[in-house]
Amino acid sequence: MGTRFRLRHLAGATMVAALLVAGTVGPAQAAPVVLTSGHVDVLDVDYAGGVLTVSVLDAAGTELPPADVTFQVPAAAKVTVPAGAAWSFLGTGGQAWVLPQSNTAGLLWAGWNTTEVPSGQLQNNRVTFNLTSVSGPGGFSVYTVSGGTPTVLFDSGNGLPDSLNVNRNAHAHPNWGFDAAGSYAVTFTVTARLASTGATITSGPQTFTFEVLP
Repeated sequence: MGTRFRLRHLAGATMVAALLVAGTVGPAQAAPVVLTSGHVDVLDVDYAGGVLTVSVLDAAGTELPPADVTFQVPAAAKVTVPAGAAWSFLGTGGQAWVLPQSNTAGLLWAGWNTTEVPSGQLQNNRVTFNLTSVSGPGGFSVYTVSGGTPTVLFDSGNGLPDSLNVNRNAHAHPNWGFDAAGSYAVTFTVTARLASTGATITSGPQTFTFEVLP
């Protein structure tokens, strides 16, 4: 049976190769990656040779193109929104889905890092994260909490773009909030100025997909 399997596999590979030569099928697309729990850097920023790049860095240390990744936010991420105007950025429904700033079993521990940005290459040794658009069934926010008080870093509900300066060699894990269940397309662009010339460089827009489960 093993021999027959190998023969079928070789025959299939030969047929696919022939179809590619004939132009009847396109090249294989990368399989989508669904991340469900554990450590992940949503924005993994690198700089080299005058170029800023943004990848997704998974728990295994693999850099993935943002377009190939879906971040899953399960029902277990649903929380009751605290009372008070300070929490209004999480919407008016009384509940929100939050990937928390602390490492929590069963949820993604989502963050970012700029540890591959070398010192002295960029003005002020920093980059700027720009949230330029959000498409989805509700609002999207990124925030930290200290002493029970939130500090909002990004909020699609009060107008975009939003920007945040991030120092090089940073590695942070904030909270990622969603007002409603559904699919979100969240677009960030990372920019910086070269220390040598002052010229602005950009990663270009990178869109991240979050699937929030009811």
